[in-house]
Amino acid sequence: MQRNDPAQYDELADQWWQPSGGFAMLHWLAASRAEHIPPAASPDAVLVDLACGGGLMAPHVQRLGYRHVGVDLGAAGLRLARDHGVAAVRGSVLAVPLADGCADVVVCGEVLEHVADDVAVLGECARLLKPGGALVVDAIADSRLAGPVAVTLAEKIPGGPPPGIHDPALFVDRRRLLAAADRLSLDLRLVGLRPSVRDVVAWKRGRRDGVRMRPMRWSGILFAGYGRKRP
Repeated sequence: MQRNDPAQYDELADQWWQPSGGFAMLHWLAASRAEHIPPAASPDAVLVDLACGGGLMAPHVQRLGYRHVGVDLGAAGLRLARDHGVAAVRGSVLAVPLADGCADVVVCGEVLEHVADDVAVLGECARLLKPGGALVVDAIADSRLAGPVAVTLAEKIPGGPPPGIHDPALFVDRRRLLAAADRLSLDLRLVGLRPSVRDVVAWKRGRRDGVRMRPMRWSGILFAGYGRKRP
């Protein structure tokens, strides 16, 4: 099996909006990201959603009042995103076809562990953000436990990632990421994330539509980053 194959996203396109499908955890993460995005300060405020897939951030972005611009390489996902009100742009997260300083918020969720140059993607986030703009990222850390937990175990449990979607060789060095953020004038802090075990059990039994992501001090498996671009 080839790991980290982008074609998987098109092959599983019919599951993007199934809360119990192959992308279930992406629904949980979308809700978690939204908790760290401030409401839009004006009617023309823009949120750029990198690797937006099928547009799972759309309901949250609409509620917060932003114009939602989604960028992705996958045509099937972009069609779904467009159906959910996203201004869909086909392009690479390594060279985003949008203007400098166009975004009040950039969301870069489940992206950094899928590219060979995560720092270059962070550079695109910084380029797109206005001074004072907000950044929300999440990714899998490069650690001894991340492979066994986020791949070997997670691919076998309900709600976990589709088999083969992650390549541990691409997991993110957190120290390098923070150092790059500082060079790029991004104030970024990292926190660990985990699904609520109680919610997972209730979700599996059909008693909940989704699962809340809980913060934790240790960021060695799944982590989120919250920050702003310095003036």
